[in-house]
Amino acid sequence: MTQYDVAVIGSGPGGYVAAIRCAQLGMKTAIIEKYSTLGGTCLNVGCIPSKALLDSSHHYEDAIKHFDEHGIEIPGEVKVNLEKMIGRKQGVVDMTTKGVQFLMDKNKIEVHEGVGSFKDATHINITKSDGKTETIEAKHTIIATGSKPSTLPFIKLDKERVITSTEALELKEIPKHLLIIGGGVIGLELGQVYRRLGAEVTVIEYMDRIIAGMDAALSKELMKAMKKQKTTFKLSHKVISVERKGEEVIVKAEDKKGEEVVFTGDYCLVAVGRSPYTAGLNLEAAGVAMGDRGMIAVNDHLQTNVPNIYAIGDVIRGAMLAHKAEEEGTLVAEILAGQKPHIDYNLIPGVVYTWPEVAAVGKTEEQLKEAGVAYKVGQFPMRALGRARASMDVDGFVKILADSTTDEVLGVHMIGARCADLITEAVTAMEFRASAEDIARMSHAHPTYAEAVKEAALAATEDRALHI
Repeated sequence: MTQYDVAVIGSGPGGYVAAIRCAQLGMKTAIIEKYSTLGGTCLNVGCIPSKALLDSSHHYEDAIKHFDEHGIEIPGEVKVNLEKMIGRKQGVVDMTTKGVQFLMDKNKIEVHEGVGSFKDATHINITKSDGKTETIEAKHTIIATGSKPSTLPFIKLDKERVITSTEALELKEIPKHLLIIGGGVIGLELGQVYRRLGAEVTVIEYMDRIIAGMDAALSKELMKAMKKQKTTFKLSHKVISVERKGEEVIVKAEDKKGEEVVFTGDYCLVAVGRSPYTAGLNLEAAGVAMGDRGMIAVNDHLQTNVPNIYAIGDVIRGAMLAHKAEEEGTLVAEILAGQKPHIDYNLIPGVVYTWPEVAAVGKTEEQLKEAGVAYKVGQFPMRALGRARASMDVDGFVKILADSTTDEVLGVHMIGARCADLITEAVTAMEFRASAEDIARMSHAHPTYAEAVKEAALAATEDRALHI
């Protein structure tokens, strides 16, 4: 029986990063993955393929809507080749997953393909696709099995017309009318892909706003931008049934008055969040205790009630984000090596990769109000930037929330072009407990979108933004 210092179950961003860091720190490491490719949901059917389709569809939209204004004339009709677009997406996925395999080889991490399940706290059975089983022994185990798309109890997912995000990445045709249940990140991103390609898109959301976990101002601005792109929103609607009839899907919902509303489309994307994936782990055999909502219970060191077993990423509390899982994987590896790492969960940024992009870190206005914290606001519109006008990406703003007394930055919320990258400046500043004045006094290159961060900081400091 092969023995390891650490076995990692799951090869998504949390799992493979944990394995690499363990190997870097001198531990003999194994990673167990049930699929034939590494990378988990994120690389195979999540973050990476969805961004590939977002970029491809963005190019198409630019070609049909904006090229002429830029003085670019294309003879003939611009057409979508969906098969080729999906093929390019798969090429990106293949290259990325092969990159993870390269990293495993480089760091001498042994990869075991099969379903990992606990025999006891230190032994793991690995069941291969042919039914054969091998057992390994691990001094420590890190559970990193991720999550799967959630659904509603009354919805039957046929994965043909009533689909999850996984199937939405592989459609053979552009929907005529795509119904989306859920106005969160996944639904909005994939909805924007198919809206750009010509589908009618209707988002049906239970809450009174989209991206409900983010600052309300971001929610309002994103919906405004997506409405301009002809996406339809039905907020405060409770879905009560989903029925497929041939090539038609009928969704019934109750509006805020309790009246029934019927929506008809040819595809329905169920995007109501994700659930921790722990099926098949046989946690009972190891004595691992569960927490709330199907998650694994862990302490501040991400240690389960069984001292040598840890859990990270989507199977534990907190936001289901790839970069959050990566930080947790690194933290556990360094704890096992006797180091004293830390994660500030308040400084894990959240991003929506629509266009305009949405990004945020720290506290929202709603959270500060609820906590009774006195704060000040500095906000600056993207359309006031020369760079935004040059690129015709003028939607959005940057909003900085700072403590009224100390001027420490408490939250940064932004929507606009390249905000997924811009948010890192805010994370860096907040990690060092910067004040709004600190950011305002930093030189920002001109012309850039990042100037909006400086201007918002100036507005928060002394209400002295320069360019508005």
